[in-house]
Amino acid sequence: MKQPIYNTALYLRLSRDDKIYGDSVSIETQRAILQQYAQDNGLHVVDEYVDDGWSGTNFVEVR
Repeated sequence: MKQPIYNTALYLRLSRDDKIYGDSVSIETQRAILQQYAQDNGLHVVDEYVDDGWSGTNFVEVR
């Protein structure tokens, strides 16, 4: 039986603790780990979302 192909997206998020390092080693490390995981598990990556520095504390209500 052939294994199904799943489409997925990667979500990369900068930790507040890592913010002092700029456009983060954390983001690049996460990207590498997630890409390897997707490859190892037969996942087809269709998109990537990067949340580099945003958090709930950056939220601004728009009226």
